[in-house]
Amino acid sequence: MKIAMLARNANLYSHQRLKEAAEARGHTLDILNTLRCTVHIASHRPQVFYNGAAVAAYDAVIPRIGASITNYGLAILRQFEMRGIWSLNESVAIGRSRDKLRSLQILAKHGLGLPLTAYANDPKAAEEIIKAVKGPPVVIKLIEGTQGIGVVLAETMSSAKSVIEAFRGANVNILVQEFIKEAGGTDIRALVVGGKVVAAMQRTGAPDEFRSNLHRGGSAQVIKITPEERSTAVRAAKRMGLNVCGVDMLRSNHGPVIMEVNSSPGLEGIESATGKDIAGQIIDFIAANAKGGATKTKGQG
Repeated sequence: MKIAMLARNANLYSHQRLKEAAEARGHTLDILNTLRCTVHIASHRPQVFYNGAAVAAYDAVIPRIGASITNYGLAILRQFEMRGIWSLNESVAIGRSRDKLRSLQILAKHGLGLPLTAYANDPKAAEEIIKAVKGPPVVIKLIEGTQGIGVVLAETMSSAKSVIEAFRGANVNILVQEFIKEAGGTDIRALVVGGKVVAAMQRTGAPDEFRSNLHRGGSAQVIKITPEERSTAVRAAKRMGLNVCGVDMLRSNHGPVIMEVNSSPGLEGIESATGKDIAGQIIDFIAANAKGGATKTKGQG
């Protein structure tokens, strides 16, 4: 197969592992810098150009679109989809996952466990939404944040109101969520490929850090998840429409609650913790499922 990957940094661990896994199986994988791609829009001739030259035909595309260029990356990916090229994760599904509010609304609609969450535009409603999630303490996070950036734990009513008012004063959209104290600064990352949990790890935050992201200095170890946690991760991936994703969950007193569904999960932490060849499983899934013209959305939405 001939596979394209949309990624800004070809040297990242995840991108190199996917390339190695593809080539080890006899496939070709080209890493295209997303920002060097352009689209030419003409009737009946959707085209993508890379460094000024028309992109050759590919059997599949792996979108590894950074959060800072989501809109541009999705525009490029839609153009691939309009050409009938199969995408590992489709543009509409990635767009849903990048908007934390929209993703939570979708998951809540289908009855998946979530922390109490509130959203409001008016900073004068700060006290109302803090009480709605049974706080303080509360977790305040940017709707489009990633890797733990833009996530704040506010432990008092006054500090929570100050943070909310500051974010809204800067015209930044935020969510306010209940603080799951019993999670103890740990979370679970379940990696789903093709409707199955292929690996899971427990992440623990650095000392005095409530965020457990590995990018924030957290550590990871292999963990055996419960059947309920496995089912929650699989259902979340299905409802978001993602073939590959990382589902981040907390263990609460009332069962697993989903914090985020990540459409471009990193592979280094989970491969190191579990010793599994996740990259190889992803490439095998692509080889088994990629078919020309099989994209569901055709780049719409």
